[in-house]
Amino acid sequence: MAKVTTTGQVVDAKGEPLIGVSILEVGTTNGTITDIDGNFTLSVNEGATLEISYIGYKTQTMTVRPQLGQIVMKEDTEVLDEVVVTALGIKRSQKALSYNVQEVKGDALTAVKDANFMNSLAGKVAGVQISSGATGAGGAARVVMRGMKSLTKDNNALYVIDGVPIFNTGSSGGEGQYGDMGGSDAVADLNPDDIASVSMMTGPSAAALYGSAAANGVVLITTKKGQTEKTNITVSNSTTFSKAYIMPEMQNRYGTSSGLFSWGAATANRYDPSDFFNVGTNIINSIALSTGNSKNQTYLSASTTNSDGILPNNSYNRYNFTARNTTNFLNDRLTLDIGAQYIIQNNKNMVSQGQYYNPLPALYLFPRGDNFDEIRLYERYDTDYGYMRQYWPYGDGGMSLQNPYWIQNKILRTSEKKRYMLSASLKWKVTDWFNITGRVNLDNSDYRNRNEKSASTLTTFCGVNGGLEDAMRQERSLYADVLGNIDKTFGEFRLNANFGASIYHTSMDELFLAGDLIIPNFFQINNINFSANYKPDPQGYQDEIQSVFASAELSWRNQLYLTLTGRNDWDSKLAFSDQASFFYPSVGLSAVLSEMFELPEIITYAKVRGSYTVVASSFDRYLTNPGYEYNAQTHNWENPTVYPMDNMKPEKTKSWEIGLNLKFWENRFNLDATYYRSNTLNQTFKVDIPSSSGYNKAIVQAGNVQNQGLELALGFQDEWAGFGWSSNATFTLNRNKIVRLASGSINPVTGEEIQMDNMPVGWLGKENVAPRVILTEGGSMTDIYVYNQLTRDNNGNIKVDQNGNLSMTSSSTPTKVGDLDADFNLGWTNHFTYKGIDLGVVLSARVGGLAYSATQGILDYYGVSEASATARDNGGIPINNGMVDAQKYYQTIGTGEGGYARYYLYSATNVRLQELSLNYTLPKKWFKNVANVTLGVVGRNLWMIYCKAPFDPELSAATSSNYYMNVDYFMQPSLRNIGFNVKVQF
Repeated sequence: MAKVTTTGQVVDAKGEPLIGVSILEVGTTNGTITDIDGNFTLSVNEGATLEISYIGYKTQTMTVRPQLGQIVMKEDTEVLDEVVVTALGIKRSQKALSYNVQEVKGDALTAVKDANFMNSLAGKVAGVQISSGATGAGGAARVVMRGMKSLTKDNNALYVIDGVPIFNTGSSGGEGQYGDMGGSDAVADLNPDDIASVSMMTGPSAAALYGSAAANGVVLITTKKGQTEKTNITVSNSTTFSKAYIMPEMQNRYGTSSGLFSWGAATANRYDPSDFFNVGTNIINSIALSTGNSKNQTYLSASTTNSDGILPNNSYNRYNFTARNTTNFLNDRLTLDIGAQYIIQNNKNMVSQGQYYNPLPALYLFPRGDNFDEIRLYERYDTDYGYMRQYWPYGDGGMSLQNPYWIQNKILRTSEKKRYMLSASLKWKVTDWFNITGRVNLDNSDYRNRNEKSASTLTTFCGVNGGLEDAMRQERSLYADVLGNIDKTFGEFRLNANFGASIYHTSMDELFLAGDLIIPNFFQINNINFSANYKPDPQGYQDEIQSVFASAELSWRNQLYLTLTGRNDWDSKLAFSDQASFFYPSVGLSAVLSEMFELPEIITYAKVRGSYTVVASSFDRYLTNPGYEYNAQTHNWENPTVYPMDNMKPEKTKSWEIGLNLKFWENRFNLDATYYRSNTLNQTFKVDIPSSSGYNKAIVQAGNVQNQGLELALGFQDEWAGFGWSSNATFTLNRNKIVRLASGSINPVTGEEIQMDNMPVGWLGKENVAPRVILTEGGSMTDIYVYNQLTRDNNGNIKVDQNGNLSMTSSSTPTKVGDLDADFNLGWTNHFTYKGIDLGVVLSARVGGLAYSATQGILDYYGVSEASATARDNGGIPINNGMVDAQKYYQTIGTGEGGYARYYLYSATNVRLQELSLNYTLPKKWFKNVANVTLGVVGRNLWMIYCKAPFDPELSAATSSNYYMNVDYFMQPSLRNIGFNVKVQF
């Protein structure tokens, strides 16, 4: 039979060349693999049929022609879903999973880049609440999966990189008026261009093999490695510009009355606080090399992230260097995978909220009749002192007010961090059905955090010559494990089993010193005045968890899957307790109905699943063996105040879930639905005991916090004549309930039965002014109560005296007004493609819950809010059947430290255009088929479609707090970001 030559190019739906596609002449062994441009030339028999196949795409067959031209491969959704990365980096068939795992590809993180890639996942995953930190670029994020479970511990998810947990520490901000300024965290250090995919394991069942650290769910990050039989160099740039977006509405038409108050007559001055803010920038540059063959694959990358915030003299910079190499040797029996990352990060003047070191209170309250230009010259030479002193003629106003420019330029808060991560794994393929993998990971960080307070800074913070805080901190993390894997078929049955052991050692050491300066503005430790007002505060700890674990998956005909797991942890925090370790199991069952039964033709795939899991987490360190406590103010050691306990148990979460996975109409539609319930027991409570015992508190373990909810994800994907549309909508509903506090438990010291009707957790601002979070049996962990309301007469009307004055009545019995949690969350992600054009749109919505603005109450009190001006325009506030003077009204419901809660609560419901991106991949022929070039314009947080709160309720000033959320106390405003992307791939 005569031979003919055929040529062509294989591309995906976007026109991108597919490299390494297999093209085989049916019935022979004649074949080829496409080259780096997706091109092929093949000599075959005349009239032959070709079979074109590529992993993740539908196999195509076609008859030979001299020129086949461009062959477009279509994704095979069912194939793509077959394998997913799960706990410990184990790859499992998606059919087999008895729990919900949602995977997000790396492209979703880099379409609209953020200095902290976790913010790019907001609205894209069901069952996860992601709140951006209020510190701006690089700030820590709050990630809570399936509701808060622990009353006293951090409820953030665990982060895992390539199967290894990371030590995710950082500055997350604090609660209330005097909270910390906040900062970055460890997961924000990662370069998003190095990430291949992120698996969100929202439930304990998915994360059971990670043990105690995974009770709150897992964010599993899989990084890139070198690719086989091709070499790629990728260079990219993302540049975005930021402007303050959601700010309080403030007036500038009524002038100064006295001091800082703006209750005066109309003024021609036009002061706009937003003029203080700069246009922020976030520039991310990245270059990556991926190369390899069947024996060795290499990945190298470097990236820079340089951000300037909207506040003057605020910046975040990060430099990432990554190397990874994978080698197969000894006839592919051994695979060595080694990797290294080095990260340099520094930030300056990060501001979250509160009074301390925050320029916003003075900026917002500046008297409207005065000239703001006078204080732009924030320092002036003082001949008496011989140096430049702060200019701020208004005093601190009881709120630690200072010149906002002085705060940002002369009170320098800096953090410098150097971090390196080294990893190595060796996999030994003992037989075709059994292999052993050993892994080790070292993750070390060194910090230098300083706060330099120049002379004439408010004496609340330092002496007249200035002050210095200097902290050197080391964080060390060592993880090692060994894992055996069995994959064996017995007739119609298949066994996948994993067993192993691990050790995880973490430590922190910090040397902290603070004090007043002797020589003004000479910021060195040897210039601290050690005779008075100095504060040494060294801290540190070491933790270690040793574990053994195993899992077994037994499948029948690839239709029915039974999964069992078990893990036992020996945690150092359990030292001196009666229980030296804890064990927790899980069991799951998955059935692929579409392969077991004949289903209606429209249903392409159907799976039901269910699982039950128990996970445990240890209590805080030192509770079983408390030592002396160091008082950094008095420099004395003090006796411990908590009675030592030896019969403590780990906090335990019992969880079950059921789910359904469906695909319709030849995989065009897919539906994932999960219902879950979890109960967290053995919560740790501190109860009062007689001082005669030598202690103030004792530990009681009781309580039961329940979370139950629904996760839904509905997807669609199809193409018509070159036009493609993929869409994914998510729905998240969680109901949190406190089933039990400590009532009925026995006080371990007195032997008396404990009565705990409620448990006050904290104020959302000023005590007896702001709302208070109080836990009660039958309530939730975010229930808020108020104590005050305007005084009413016997008829229920608001009481107004003869002079038009109002008053506030305080009750000893608080009134519940709602909760902070959302009723449900929605997300909708869309991608439209056509001939190299890709339009991405992400909408997100949060429905329900309350938000509190202390800022609005203070602005009203000082007369600088738009509401106070509008009331003056209207002649006052309508009360009963008359009008009350606007100043008297707002200075009754507002105070200088926040507004009374009942009058400053708002709906936290909001709907926004979360992301928008438009990218165009230029025709490759324009560049002589050498490079793929993609240009794009991007935007984040472009349009707040609906929001009644005077601030963005999705921002979080304290990312690790269990209750301090949806609160604005002069919090930095949210940002609207617009920019562009450039990506070149050779």
